[in-house]
Amino acid sequence: MALTKSQEEIEKMRRGGHLLSRALKAAVDAVAPGVSLRELDTIAERVIVEGGGEPSFKGYRSKPSDVPFPSTLCVSVNEEIVHGLGNRERPLKKGDIVGLDIGCWFEGLCTDMAVTVPVGEVSDDAKKLIQVTKDSLMAGVRAARIGGEIKDISTAVEAYVKPYGYGIVRALVGHGVGHAVHEDPHVPNYVSDRYPKVVIEEGMCLALEPMLGMGGDYHVETAKDGWSIVMADGSLGGHFEVTIAVTKKGTEILTPLPV
Repeated sequence: MALTKSQEEIEKMRRGGHLLSRALKAAVDAVAPGVSLRELDTIAERVIVEGGGEPSFKGYRSKPSDVPFPSTLCVSVNEEIVHGLGNRERPLKKGDIVGLDIGCWFEGLCTDMAVTVPVGEVSDDAKKLIQVTKDSLMAGVRAARIGGEIKDISTAVEAYVKPYGYGIVRALVGHGVGHAVHEDPHVPNYVSDRYPKVVIEEGMCLALEPMLGMGGDYHVETAKDGWSIVMADGSLGGHFEVTIAVTKKGTEILTPLPV
C-alpha cells in the first residue's frame, strides 16, 4: 500500500473530504439537549449517501473476528474519548461535550475527521479543553511539510498541549489514510522513540488527531461494549481530527472543520 497519493487521488480525496465535512456539519448543527446519538448518526449517514459516498466506519472491523462497528458516526460523550457507538438511543444533556468522528469512502478513497462540541452551555473548563484540543491539531498541521519528519508533528502537538497540563492519549494515534481507513505511518501526538523515523514525502495524506484528557492522565480503558474508549480517570476528553495532504504548494486540509 503506497504511503503517497497521486494528484488525481488527492483530488478525489478533496471531493470526498468536502462531502465528509458537510455530513459532519449537519450532525454538529443538530447537537442539542434531548437529541439522541442515533439521531445524529442518521443525519450524518444521509448526507454521505445522498452525496455519493459510503460510510467507512459502519461495518468496520480491525480484524475479521471482531464485531463490526454498528454506526456511521463515532459519538463519544464526556469521558468517552473515541469510538463511542452512534446507534445508542442515549439523549444528550445540557453541559455534555460530545465528540463526533466520521469517515467515508468516495470514488474509492477514504477521508477521516472529528470535532468535539458543547451541548448547550458548558463549563469554562470544558470550553478550554475543546479549544486547546482544536488548536493543538492546527499546530500539528502547520508542522507537516515535505522533507520534515512525522516527529515534527508529534513535537508540535505535545509542545502546544504541555502548558495546559492535559493528558495526551498515547494508546491511540493519528495515521495515514486514503487507500484504507488506517494506513502507515503512525502519527503520535507525543514524542516517543518507540515509533520509527518517517520522512514526510510529497503526496502523503495523513489523519492528524490529538486526543486530550482534562484530568492530566493519558491512560484509557475500553468500555463493556467493546468499542468505546474512555478516559481511565473519568475526566472529560477532547478529540479533533482532519485529513491533510502534503504537497509542493503546502499542506492542505482536505476535510475542512465545520466549527
